[in-house]
Amino acid sequence: MPRDPIIVVGAGIGGLAAALSLASRGEEVLVLERAAAPGGKMRRLDVAGRMIDGGPTVLTMRWVFEELFAAAGAELSAHVTLEPLRVLARHGWSEAERLDLHADLNASADAIGDFAGAPEAKRFLAFSAEARRIYETLEKPFIRAQRPNPLTLATANGLGGLARMARINPFETMWKGLGRHFRDTRLQQLFGRYATYCGSSPFLAPATLMLVAHVEQAGVWTVKGGMHELALALCGLAQRKGVEIRFGEEVSAIRTRGGRACAVLTAQGERPCSAVIVNADANAVASGLLGNEISRAVKPVAPQARSLSAITWAASVETSGFPLARHNVFFSRDYAQEFRELTNGYPSEPTVYVCAQDREGHGGGPERLLLLVNSPANGDLAPQAPDAVEHAMRAKLRQCGLDVAWDGGTTVMTGPKGFDALFPATGGALYGRASHGWMASFQRPGARTAVPGLYLAGGSVHPGPGVPMAALSGLLAAESLMASGVSTRRFHRGATVGGISTA
Repeated sequence: MPRDPIIVVGAGIGGLAAALSLASRGEEVLVLERAAAPGGKMRRLDVAGRMIDGGPTVLTMRWVFEELFAAAGAELSAHVTLEPLRVLARHGWSEAERLDLHADLNASADAIGDFAGAPEAKRFLAFSAEARRIYETLEKPFIRAQRPNPLTLATANGLGGLARMARINPFETMWKGLGRHFRDTRLQQLFGRYATYCGSSPFLAPATLMLVAHVEQAGVWTVKGGMHELALALCGLAQRKGVEIRFGEEVSAIRTRGGRACAVLTAQGERPCSAVIVNADANAVASGLLGNEISRAVKPVAPQARSLSAITWAASVETSGFPLARHNVFFSRDYAQEFRELTNGYPSEPTVYVCAQDREGHGGGPERLLLLVNSPANGDLAPQAPDAVEHAMRAKLRQCGLDVAWDGGTTVMTGPKGFDALFPATGGALYGRASHGWMASFQRPGARTAVPGLYLAGGSVHPGPGVPMAALSGLLAAESLMASGVSTRRFHRGATVGGISTA
């Protein structure tokens, strides 16, 4: 007699990866998603009749998705069209100060030499070698591993493990580490921004986050049709492997029997299950948002330990002046001051990220932009972000030479309050716990929780935030669940055609 299905709560990238992985092993999987479409943070917004990516805009670590699709008997390239970027990002500090980073390492070194001098170009190559060494040291024992700890990490590489760990400077802050490499503070600022990829301050995050530089140098891709197409592709493949996905069905509680997760409660009633994977912020579990029966499963994240939130503007506007690339960053003049202000409020001069989503083939007229500034995660503690933040954002763009015809366009703004509504129990924090201090990465919960039969996936859990990391968290959740002996099958069933249901 078949057992109850495995239920995945949430159709974000982590939940979809977990569901696809389990279904590829022949398990019966039901995904329940309260929204009307998959993707979670990988959402898109309708602005003046044009669809704009309103969440992640950068795809790296392509191999994660190639392995995920291959394990399901498919090819990534058959489901989405990816194009590599030659210019990784364009950076501006003023109208006269601009620097491109390129997919070609030597081209980036040449550009840095022209921008900041030959000694800094040489230091960049040394920095890139260190970033690569950090990544290679951590990929297998940390990124791919089930919730590592300092001991397992140090001993993963045999007798040389401790020496290799010491060489990646885990106790040094990112800002200090960048100061070893660069004399030009603009370059420290540029590479320090990688700490914000996990919602953290470069003045508090560990130097190990310099590995993000290597991740980008290994390749950045655009997804034809927008990042949301990747979520749709994962969703469609999961359905073809037999996963049932029900949109518009919100889980209000997870039930236990004998201390073990056994069912979920929705407006449609109670749904029995053999196990549950929660693809939501871990704090939603800890806060009791999914019922007090499972709130002990993970430790709560205090407001002061939250990662950053953001204020975003999805816009359809005309621009002139600064020649936008796909990815653009306009830096504040005082980075330390910006992060000091973010501890208690909004920066008076923010760094502004602009994703120009039509730039590869933009022929003039209104273009689709996603603009973002960092914000404290105070969406459950403070009113809507003040208008002064938008004025400061616009002023920063003007200072760097980008003219935007705001009055002739359309924008949709989302701030911490809006993100808290989209992702409850977070205050709008987009990356779970901030990566501050050398122990922060080990404080993220792993896939397995203190409640048997309950597992976690998503950017707030190990191995951390970001599109590929969220997918890896789903794979780790599926592996942990299978290792526990939970299975819905009495025989290996073939893949069946699944369908979207909104009932």
